[in-house]
Amino acid sequence: MTELLPIARQFSGSSAAVLPLGNGLINETYLVTTATEPFVLQCINARVFPEPETILTNLTEIGRHIDSKAPDKVELKIPRLVKSSDGLESVRDNQGRLWRATTYIADTVSLESLGDLREARQTGFALGHFHRLLSDLNPARLMDTLPGFHIAPAYLARYREVQTIADPQRIDPECSAFIERHQMFAEDLEAAKSRGLLPLRIIHGDPKLNNFLFARDRNKVVGLIDLDTVKPGLLHYDIGDCLRSCCHRIENDAFDPDIGEAILGSYLGEAGHFFTDPDYNYLYASIRLIPFELGLRFYTDHLEGDRYFKVEGPGQNLDRALGQFRLCASILGQERAIMGLIESLRGKAAN
Repeated sequence: MTELLPIARQFSGSSAAVLPLGNGLINETYLVTTATEPFVLQCINARVFPEPETILTNLTEIGRHIDSKAPDKVELKIPRLVKSSDGLESVRDNQGRLWRATTYIADTVSLESLGDLREARQTGFALGHFHRLLSDLNPARLMDTLPGFHIAPAYLARYREVQTIADPQRIDPECSAFIERHQMFAEDLEAAKSRGLLPLRIIHGDPKLNNFLFARDRNKVVGLIDLDTVKPGLLHYDIGDCLRSCCHRIENDAFDPDIGEAILGSYLGEAGHFFTDPDYNYLYASIRLIPFELGLRFYTDHLEGDRYFKVEGPGQNLDRALGQFRLCASILGQERAIMGLIESLRGKAAN
């Protein structure tokens, strides 16, 4: 990665090495070692984020808001921008790509799967704490970094357009049939928003498990990263996505109800003080929607020739889509139990 050193040295002249970091599907991310503190160097994908400067604006805004709170009320670290030697929040390379640097949260580990219910409870707490920290920040102060993100009806409409012109050899009958049977899910949350039942709040946008940083002993979540998609939205998108990521048993694409209970209970213990009856009413809809939505996105990208998500080989996006649809089917099969859990948690909050 020596070719990236000139870019890294615009943020720290003592940059010595640039190493790949993480396994994100969108941006290029690296860890830069220096004579003092390491930092994270990232190239923002302009195909996904057409106005990458909005990401920097949002990160500055939420950092300022969290810094205004009493330190003993903040239990979560978030990355902060590192300015260049010229005092800039980003630099451009000779191809016009935007690079930004952020602080590195050291002595942490990122998990790809939960080891026990204690880790699940920590994940739920961390997401709830993030929402709580930003619950008194006006969403209008943030930019929409990714217009259309999580708008499931728009993803469904795009799929229908692509389906009509796709190579027939790329069409998968199982995916197509699942979408046709459950296409009504796409409207659930956006319809509730339109009716004024679910308000816009500030969301993380991508709270999958590996964006939560645990202390090395894995006893506590200490940080939350990948804030590019922080924006005004519905908390239910975050809750559904966190559960989708954490409760997905990869070996059989089943939804793990025990992990779901641990995460939801801990989340609501932290964020439930501002939850309304409609918020509870639409929790199940969010849990089943997000795997459907992501499966729809993976399958559409497969039909378009893998233009959006990074793939390591042919058919990977199709496999991803099938996995998400099977997860959604598992959630549907446990509908009564999941709704019973939600009602139980609502009752605890009321007492």
